[in-house]
Amino acid sequence: MKRRRVHHEGNAENVFALSTGDLMAGLLFIFILLLMGALLQVQEKAEQDEEIIRKYDQIKTQLYIDLQEEFKDDLKVWRAEIDSTLCVRFQEPSMLFDNNQATLKENFKEILNDFYPRYIAILNKPEYRDNIEEIRIEGHTDSNGSYFHNMELSQNRTRAVLQYCMGLMKPEQIDWAKNFITANGLSSSHPILRDGVEDKSLSRRVEFRVRTNAEKQLEVITEKRASNRHE
Repeated sequence: MKRRRVHHEGNAENVFALSTGDLMAGLLFIFILLLMGALLQVQEKAEQDEEIIRKYDQIKTQLYIDLQEEFKDDLKVWRAEIDSTLCVRFQEPSMLFDNNQATLKENFKEILNDFYPRYIAILNKPEYRDNIEEIRIEGHTDSNGSYFHNMELSQNRTRAVLQYCMGLMKPEQIDWAKNFITANGLSSSHPILRDGVEDKSLSRRVEFRVRTNAEKQLEVITEKRASNRHE
């Protein structure tokens, strides 16, 4: 009787050990499923981020192509250029403003008469208009004079450009553009350098820049990735 009881207790211990093993295996399986789900979420988020980046590149590239195509015959006459950051740069100071003045010269008015309605027409296309974050009119000076005097001068110049350009727009365009157009005087903070030396003539310029919603999303993605790396 005693021997059989010992044998029975041994079987109970084996059954208990087997149940614990099954439990651990089940927990491991659940952990693997949770890990796989988390990895799939990370992969899906990364794919979404990449899609936003592709969208940004496509919008930016196509808009650059459209601007170049529209103004290719005019840039040399205007002494202007368009770069890949979607900046249209007017950089011949003798055609823009008199020295230390914020009144548009007649030459610049004629350029804007030709340029600005066509520029807005491109940005107002269905494939672009819903992706516009900001249309910036920037005024830049050279480093002659005090920084704050040049800040006031550049701001007054961009306001004059903005006011003149608004007068060239159709009423329905004005209502749309008011949500996006800004005038930004930047003084001498962004000089044009040649071999590390300021080119004061080229530094005195007016620029039209476009920022897109996709670009803003790209900035958010970059900030999130940087934050994740530091966690």
